[in-house]
Amino acid sequence: MSNYTEEINRRRTFAIISHPDAGKTTLTEKFLLYGGAINLAGSVKGKATARHAVSDWMQIEKDRGISVTSSVLQFEYDGYCINILDTPGHQDFSEDTYRTLMAADSAVMVIDASKGVEAQTRKLFKVCVMRKIPIFTFINKMDREARDTFELLDDIEKELGIATCPINWPIGSGKGFQGVYDREKKCVIAYSDTEKGTKEGTSTEIPIQDEEHLKELIGEDAADKLLGEVELLDGASAEFDLDEVQKGNLTPVCFGSALTNFGVEIFLKHFLKMTTTPLPRKADIGLINPTEHEFSAFVFKIQANMNKAHRDRIAFMRICSGKFDANMEVRHVQGNKVMRLSQPQQLMAQERKVIDEAYAGDIIGVFDPGMFSIGDTVCAPGKKFAYEGIPTFAPEHFARVRQLDTMKRKQFVKGINEIAQEGAIQIFQEFNTGMEEIIVGVVGVLQFDVLKYRLENEYNVEIRLENLPYEHIRWITNENVDLNKLVGTSDMKKIKDLKGNPLLLFVNSWSIGMVLDRNEGLQLEEFGRN
Repeated sequence: MSNYTEEINRRRTFAIISHPDAGKTTLTEKFLLYGGAINLAGSVKGKATARHAVSDWMQIEKDRGISVTSSVLQFEYDGYCINILDTPGHQDFSEDTYRTLMAADSAVMVIDASKGVEAQTRKLFKVCVMRKIPIFTFINKMDREARDTFELLDDIEKELGIATCPINWPIGSGKGFQGVYDREKKCVIAYSDTEKGTKEGTSTEIPIQDEEHLKELIGEDAADKLLGEVELLDGASAEFDLDEVQKGNLTPVCFGSALTNFGVEIFLKHFLKMTTTPLPRKADIGLINPTEHEFSAFVFKIQANMNKAHRDRIAFMRICSGKFDANMEVRHVQGNKVMRLSQPQQLMAQERKVIDEAYAGDIIGVFDPGMFSIGDTVCAPGKKFAYEGIPTFAPEHFARVRQLDTMKRKQFVKGINEIAQEGAIQIFQEFNTGMEEIIVGVVGVLQFDVLKYRLENEYNVEIRLENLPYEHIRWITNENVDLNKLVGTSDMKKIKDLKGNPLLLFVNSWSIGMVLDRNEGLQLEEFGRN
């Protein structure tokens, strides 16, 4: 049994979040480089090294240099087994990020040193706070001209309302960025020879007391500035308190440059020291502890067509307790069915390897014949409980979708349904028609481009999108409401979702109040949980 507990305790599962372009995917690549998972780290733009990032595998991701879907990467480092969930930064794909955060135990927040806290970072941060998950901050792009370091920390504290505790301190920025000062070891770490960040490079350590050597290494001005800042820092910054970090009230901050590899390994080492083993999860029978219970997991993401050759669907599960064995039977709680999970695999973005076992904290992908939905629970056959659902966000943009070739009806319906099950888009129908008229709702308009691209490339179906003026959607929660008798407004549209639930679309929020006034007892809701 001790071996099993040991395996669980060496797991660390975290999500990387940031505003678009802060360098999150590049940082993920460097983690993999240190973990020996890849020999040559790629970058999102893929110029100098001519390699795309491992975690960006869809063609559209490589073309645009942004991440569209979350990817899962696992590697070993220093006796730990690390699961990284790389999330898309772009707000149009934030839905995917929110779901992914449900599967992580902590979050690494990447901030661009020249820009500070940006809009999307705020949004994601709120989700972390809501879930009370520990946040670790990596201030990236120190190899470019950066804002004043004290200002950056101030910005995080003001904008996000969380105390900061610098673990290390940068020496210069832009071309003058020479390394970092480690506060715990009280030494300066300077870097060289990272070959455009594709190699680990060598580092030189000098104790801060050795002023002579220090001035030789980084120059007199930089050394004087550093000594002054360190003194100020020791007097002014928050004390490091691990308990507060794990409660999510204090964020440790590290500085570096993912592109050139400066400071990445230091961050990784500190991060692993401070993070926790897999955390207990809330279910309808109370908290489920990772080491005390038999196998259980929940689905947080579904991805279709990761492998062009096989047209398959993968359901991503976060294992919450116990040990998973490929031959074991499990109960799919929502479908009330005992089954074996087929082709369980570990994923390295698009690459996969079939596994025989996995432990609490791990993320596995299983083949989905179309029975899983986001938020579903699987557990041991003798048990029956469900983990709490994953919140879904109400779409803000709507468009009518028409296929151009009516002969490809079957592919069209299949494609639209499969992409909708992944949770990126939501599909609705006109109230009194079938699938002829389909209305698609998305959180961000870029999702329309992804839908069009994927239907053409994965299902060979061309579509035309016609934007609709609606901005608000409401679910009718009353049972047995006769939609025909509903007194509406001129800008209201009656629709239903795929399960046949009645919904209303509105152009503006004023109309929602009018409809509620005109129909006594009508209950409208913005959204529920999966």
